[in-house]
Amino acid sequence: MQSYPTTAAPGGFFNRLRQAEAWLDDKGKGAWLAAMVLGFIFFWPVGLGLLAYMIWSKRMFNRSACAQRRADRHAHWGHMRAMRPSGNAAFDSYKSDMLRRLEDEQSAFESFLQRLRDAKDKSEFDAFMQDRATANRTADAGEAAKPAGTDAPRTGEY
Repeated sequence: MQSYPTTAAPGGFFNRLRQAEAWLDDKGKGAWLAAMVLGFIFFWPVGLGLLAYMIWSKRMFNRSACAQRRADRHAHWGHMRAMRPSGNAAFDSYKSDMLRRLEDEQSAFESFLQRLRDAKDKSEFDAFMQDRATANRTADAGEAAKPAGTDAPRTGEY
């Protein structure tokens, strides 16, 4: 943890503001938000000033540098650890064979899922076409059962 001097150097007030800014940056976005909320609670112009400063300096919308470094470190650690050789030749051989088998199983499973989706789509389409054909047959049968001449409009009668 970084310590900050407590004595004021020349330019005292602005030096204190810089120290406070650095301290809040080290603590992260939560500290900035807490300071802003406390500023609104105790004296609203202070909270408004902190909000304006956070927006102007882009602290409101960016991830803090500390959180970014932590995320980068964890992402790098996870990818590199799995691919790094252990130093044991037998284990490394087993690991590479197992990874290859898992990749083969994954590709076989994905192709199975694709065939399953295709079969489901085909069965749904066949059911739709059968329903449509049935509806067309019943509509054609209904028109054939109508008496002739009922479609013509009547003339002279109101």
